[in-house]
Amino acid sequence: MERELESQTEEIKEMDFPEETTEQTAEGEDRNTKKPGGRVQVFFAGAICGMLLCAVLAGIVIIGKNIVYLISASKTQATAQDDYESIINTETLQKMQTVENIIRQYYYGEEVDELKLQEGIYRGMVNSLDDPYSEYYSKEELEEALDSSAGISYGIGAYISLNQTMSLPMISGVMEQSPAQEAGLREGDIIYKVDGEDTQGYSLTKVVSLVKGQENTKVVLTIYREGEPDFLEIEAVRGKLIETETVVSGILEDTNNIGYLQITEFDSVTVDQFNEAMAELRAEDMKGLILDLRSNPGGDLAAVVDVARRLLPEGLIVYTEDKAGTRKEYTCDGEFELNIPLVVLINDYSASASEILAGAIKDYNKGTLIGTTTYGKGIVQRINRLEDGTALKLTVSAYYTPSGKNIHGIGIEPDIELEYDYDLAEEEGIDNQVEKAIEVLEGKIE
Repeated sequence: MERELESQTEEIKEMDFPEETTEQTAEGEDRNTKKPGGRVQVFFAGAICGMLLCAVLAGIVIIGKNIVYLISASKTQATAQDDYESIINTETLQKMQTVENIIRQYYYGEEVDELKLQEGIYRGMVNSLDDPYSEYYSKEELEEALDSSAGISYGIGAYISLNQTMSLPMISGVMEQSPAQEAGLREGDIIYKVDGEDTQGYSLTKVVSLVKGQENTKVVLTIYREGEPDFLEIEAVRGKLIETETVVSGILEDTNNIGYLQITEFDSVTVDQFNEAMAELRAEDMKGLILDLRSNPGGDLAAVVDVARRLLPEGLIVYTEDKAGTRKEYTCDGEFELNIPLVVLINDYSASASEILAGAIKDYNKGTLIGTTTYGKGIVQRINRLEDGTALKLTVSAYYTPSGKNIHGIGIEPDIELEYDYDLAEEEGIDNQVEKAIEVLEGKIE
């Protein structure tokens, strides 16, 4: 599945099921060129073969795991009447009826779809918030979002986020051995059209739905790529439904037993994959660790908190505050605090949940951050499920690092600023940021 990267990049979704997925719409960086220069003795080959697009709004953090709130229309209406004057009144209902009558009488085009008219009302209400992370989900879109948070991928094996400058969807990461990689898609590619349909103004959910489709069918993306004189038409063959491998790890060759662990996003499957990877690295007498969060769009808040509890000392991991000032804290008991040198790799596509982890590590001075400033998504979305099977995903709170920083629109600055050298990676297969991380760790390992 195409995971919306909440740039928007994947967001923090709080599914209080209440939890949401990795928003979309945080929610990435080219995972093809981020391989550690052939040093990693791992399971790259075949590990993620056939994976589909995973959409990620810039950084998604989800809260919860099962399913959100069941909200009845009558209860919602009663609450609205108690707290404020509802916009749903005789005047607005009459105007809606008038608009419908005019459409049915005069619209010259395809036959009017009643369901689309109805959904247009709901989508319009949410769109009026001017919040790229808040969305109305149809039944099908909700199911896709839940699959995404569970680590289910379907599509071409790429991460999609929103390019904030151009307000267009963008490829923020490409999975190893995926259809997207085989087709030649790259991080930073702007998706101008999908099968000839303009994407301007579309939500990430909509773009992802266009990219996805039946296994072995083709999708054509019209791409703007910096440096190219014209648009590129790239055809990819959709893959099949599989569970996403969100963690890649191994001991780097020709080092003093330095471990490498990449987390591509935070899904419900990530915690077990992370714990297994750490156990294997420790069994190989790991003396230092490179934690690669580059282009990680975010995902499940519960997942990133569980991962943080395997690295951080006792104390606060992150806290959220809603519009009423209600604060919710997520803490760590320090039982599994990492006791070896740590470097964290970040970039401008690291968003939401990945920023929570990087921010906590920085606040506790548990590791050295190398790369570029992160995306800057410091808000949380929650999925509110309605009785008819549809849902609203709404921004409900802001999150703060242990020291009280909200990084929304700001991001987290690295301790060592270092741009990724794409030419070096492409021509010589060397990841300059990983090499710098090795240098830093070698100087700290006793």
